[in-house]
Amino acid sequence: MVAEQLEGRGIRDPRVLDAMRSVPRHAFLPADSWPDAYEDRPVPIGLGATMSQPYMVAYMAELLELAGSERVLELGAGSGYAAAVLGRLAAEVYAIELEPSLAARAADALGRLGFSNVRVREGDGLAGWPEKTPFDRIVASASLEGVPGELLEQLAPGGFFLGPVGPGPRQVMTRLRRAADGFAAEPLSPVLFVPARRRPKEAR
Repeated sequence: MVAEQLEGRGIRDPRVLDAMRSVPRHAFLPADSWPDAYEDRPVPIGLGATMSQPYMVAYMAELLELAGSERVLELGAGSGYAAAVLGRLAAEVYAIELEPSLAARAADALGRLGFSNVRVREGDGLAGWPEKTPFDRIVASASLEGVPGELLEQLAPGGFFLGPVGPGPRQVMTRLRRAADGFAAEPLSPVLFVPARRRPKEAR
């Protein structure tokens, strides 16, 4: 997987490549999905969610420019696989998942594999995790039509948001970096992700 799908397509960060080698992708899937775990495509995990293809996980991890000391917030934990990869690259990872059953499964898989620096909770990712701010990085694993200001305010100075932004199929992988005078947007590449879901206001 690493040689063909990642290095062969331009992933160069050695820390990212090592993380992708060390995290067992199948461990975040039910046993009947193990034959598909290392294929070059997303894998359904139920409730309309997917585990992103290995290349996209590595691509986003590389774009996060992690040195090892950062606190990262992930929106949309899903299976927990991407959070595990980030757990190899950052000091602390906080992952939020809207669906209770997916959050529980992700937390269980991470716990079984000994990821003590990764925490998962059920909740509305677009509201962030205010009691754990500030974050050096915020990464979205589903597409957003726009990034809520309440979320961006949880970034540390110099930190940035990374994720697919835009309506429908016209999404662009985007970095929004926090500076003293506001936020600077850096469009990176066209992508196609499932849209993020928010909990209805009356249920928050």
